[in-house]
Amino acid sequence: MNQLMSIEAASEMIRRGLPLSVAGPEAVLDRLPQGQWIGGTIPYFMVEEGGVVVQDERLFVTDLSGLGQVRMGSYGPDELARISGEAPDNGVSLTIIPAASPTLRRFAAEAAGYEEAFVKPTVGWIAGVHLSELGRVTPKVYDGSTGQKYEDRAVVAHLALSEGRLALVEIVNLFEPDGGDVLRFGEVGDRVQTCLVNGETVRLADYIRSRGLAHGRLPLVGDFAGAHINVSLQTVGEDSVSLYAPVFPGVDYHVAKPVDDYAAAFRAALAGRQLDGAVMSCNCILNFLFGELEGKAIGGVQGPVTFGEIGYQLLNQTLVVLRVV
Repeated sequence: MNQLMSIEAASEMIRRGLPLSVAGPEAVLDRLPQGQWIGGTIPYFMVEEGGVVVQDERLFVTDLSGLGQVRMGSYGPDELARISGEAPDNGVSLTIIPAASPTLRRFAAEAAGYEEAFVKPTVGWIAGVHLSELGRVTPKVYDGSTGQKYEDRAVVAHLALSEGRLALVEIVNLFEPDGGDVLRFGEVGDRVQTCLVNGETVRLADYIRSRGLAHGRLPLVGDFAGAHINVSLQTVGEDSVSLYAPVFPGVDYHVAKPVDDYAAAFRAALAGRQLDGAVMSCNCILNFLFGELEGKAIGGVQGPVTFGEIGYQLLNQTLVVLRVV
């Protein structure tokens, strides 16, 4: 089960002892009983009929029962390496982290370097708020096993799969590098003043404005040994650019090619994917906004629309699907 439902239905599943991942508004999550669940705040979702904004008492619930043994926990910013360290040998760690938190900044900068990070996959999403609440309300995550909610911890459901089953992380990125200027950065960071463009030092904010890209619709696309990883633009200031994820040294970045029709592009991308055994998915709030996905179906993949996605490491403007086969 991976769908929107009433708070009453979600509460009943918790009281029955089912292990769950739950997403929804803070005021509704606050009313759930203690039990075997993790959760995070967000009111945006993709369902079969298309994108929706939930403003009632519904929650999006992913049922993890029947897949194997589940153990809940939470980790502070100095404990994040333990997520993969404590993960089961055959399984996956479903993880939710609050946006704009020190925990997220540490995870974003360090996750790819954690021991066994690409052997014991971490998958999940970044909790957020309604966009009208930005700057006034902080995203929260919940450890239902203790009844606690946090602004600055990661909550994790470690899922040890039954024998013979395998976790697969599907990453769908609509964006491709434009093949033009090559950008390189000297250090890990999500706030950048200068970089190299085709080998010459420039102020990144000036470069972004000169390309007409200050709208933030197009991410930078990094080439990580052939894998394309997006870094989305948050704000373009006078002297610096704030990013939704860090850039890394030693990586070639390009501006992304525009995507004309997000919904059609997602449908085409998903049509070519094996999605049997899909457990959960998440898509990016920037895709939801810039692609105008409210009310538009993208192929039946359901889940929260989030302030960042986790597929081994922090991702931006990406769709992530967890499958168990």
